Amino acid sequence: MRIALAQTDAVLGDIDANVERAEQMIDDATAQGAEVVVFPELSLSGFSVGEVDDDVSMELDDKRLVSLAERTDAGVLLGFPEAQTHGLHTYNSSAYFADRKLVHVHRKLYLPNYSIFEERKHFLPGQTSRAYPVGNGRHRAATLICNDAWQPQLAFLSVQDGAHILLVPAASGQSSFPEHYNAREYWEGITRFYGRMYQLFVVFVNRVGTEGQLRFWGGSHVIDPWGEMVGECAESSEDLLVVDIDLAEVRRRRRGIPLVREARLGMLRREIDRLLDEGGDL
Repeated sequence: MRIALAQTDAVLGDIDANVERAEQMIDDATAQGAEVVVFPELSLSGFSVGEVDDDVSMELDDKRLVSLAERTDAGVLLGFPEAQTHGLHTYNSSAYFADRKLVHVHRKLYLPNYSIFEERKHFLPGQTSRAYPVGNGRHRAATLICNDAWQPQLAFLSVQDGAHILLVPAASGQSSFPEHYNAREYWEGITRFYGRMYQLFVVFVNRVGTEGQLRFWGGSHVIDPWGEMVGECAESSEDLLVVDIDLAEVRRRRRGIPLVREARLGMLRREIDRLLDEGGDL
């Protein structure tokens, strides 16, 4: 499978400008034979939506989303603030389109709400995590949006749901908070861990540019089922990286060392139920 990592900047609040940039990236990726094109978190709106006076949320049938989906037969993962049709809720969403149709929407599950991050103030957390078909249905992927990937249980669920690829769109910015935190080192540690322990490909696509105190550093990359980096974008500048991955390696790796075959879901459910009964987090 040929995957394109569209490492883009975003003009905060200017959907039309960001859609135009996405069109260029999709055209370039398609010209290079990409079967899947992955964009960063909130790539169509910019990250700091609370600083925008206008409502930049988009419904799933928004003509601008539809036009991007119809631009290619390849799969495209797009990040945007999603408005539900009844107008009550807005989600931080990444929607996967393939063959010019909507296949799946992942709504960010874990919303940072500390220091300079106020996502829970502007978005409602999603309620489900599902794998979905990619590559003409021959394989399955799952999406984890940025902070979702800092929750290992979500990657575990994705693998048990059949994912061969984790698509991780992000808007990771380096700031002065917290102390001893190097964003790039942390992310490479996370993606390599998932590649090795969950024995799958990890496609991390981060944005670039600046918004307020945040400097988005890029560094998008692909990790294989052995935890090795097989391709990496430039740091701090827009880039389009096209990488070929052999998904048969996932099966070979899992047969050789079956780390994920025996999940013991029943035992986990019993222990989770026990923790809930003891006053755990719902």
